Amino acid sequence: MKEDYYDILGVSKSASAAEIKKAYRKKAIAHHPDKNPGDAEAEKKFKAAAEAYEVLGDEQKRAKYDNYGHAAFDGSQGFGGGGMNMDDIFSQFGDIFGGAFGGGFGGGGQRRTKGTNLRVKVSLSLEDMVLGVEKKIKVKRKKQAPGVSYTNCKTCQGSGQTMRITNTILGRMQSAITCTSCNGAGQILRHRPSGADSYGMISQEETVSIEIPAGVEDGMQLKVSGKGNDAPGQGISGDMIVQINVKDHPTLKREGNNLHFDLYISLSEAVLGTYKEIDTVSGSVRIKLESGIQSGKILRLKGKGSPSLNHYGSGDMLVHINVWTPEQLTKDQKQFFEQHATHDNFKPSPKSSHKSFFDKVKDMFS
Repeated sequence: MKEDYYDILGVSKSASAAEIKKAYRKKAIAHHPDKNPGDAEAEKKFKAAAEAYEVLGDEQKRAKYDNYGHAAFDGSQGFGGGGMNMDDIFSQFGDIFGGAFGGGFGGGGQRRTKGTNLRVKVSLSLEDMVLGVEKKIKVKRKKQAPGVSYTNCKTCQGSGQTMRITNTILGRMQSAITCTSCNGAGQILRHRPSGADSYGMISQEETVSIEIPAGVEDGMQLKVSGKGNDAPGQGISGDMIVQINVKDHPTLKREGNNLHFDLYISLSEAVLGTYKEIDTVSGSVRIKLESGIQSGKILRLKGKGSPSLNHYGSGDMLVHINVWTPEQLTKDQKQFFEQHATHDNFKPSPKSSHKSFFDKVKDMFS
């Protein structure tokens, strides 16, 4: 089982943003590759701390993690199996280390910039959202033009940073700032092919495959690592941020992991009882309606709802019974009801098992 992000950083779930940042910096410095050359275990802990901070250091991601656990980012964060490399970590969190190390990793190596992210929207049906689906979409990405070449920036010597010394009441303070000559890329354009922009980039259409996990919800965002815009020079590609939009279903409504369906039956079906075929997202099921079933009764089909995103089982499908009262009657039909209007069987006689509307609502949320 994957280790809890809070445990990795050694903080409580109520820790403030500042406490989380401080804990990450402490862990990162302790296991930094420059301090532990050739130590695979230290590198593993370093990456784990960065992964934990990537989520807990972001207010929205932290909220999703608190609600859904690791499953909120399964297949969407680029983690797991070493998906986050050293360049990713330094590109995203290099400022946290301050002047503790000489810029990049490996004893003052070059800092690699990261390309900008792409944001796309993907529309899903309710079936896609509940069952999961693979979507292929066409996007235009900024990519390095064929034949482009770069050279190290002379100002920062390819590091992407310059050092600034400030005099303070505590003495001379040294800090790293982004190189203004290359904007932190560490390299500048040497040869620009025809059709490329001032950074040596061109816009190119590409088909990207996106795995949508079962149980996602409307408004969620997924991340496809490395499918954003390229960065100039030896930088790393940005990410693709995918926003989930779910289309309305003609008969089903989702509420959490439960699905709701309104079943309308005739008065005679309610009186005599019947069988009905109900469509679910995973196929149809046959249900039995007992004779004398009351309008407003809710039948619960266990496990026929949406699976939980954190793999903790599935919700249910709630079938709401609605007895349709005829709006027009023939003469014979009207006479039948008039003859039986005062009969005891036709008089309302609710039992304790016939729950009120408020009891049914309470049961739905319990």
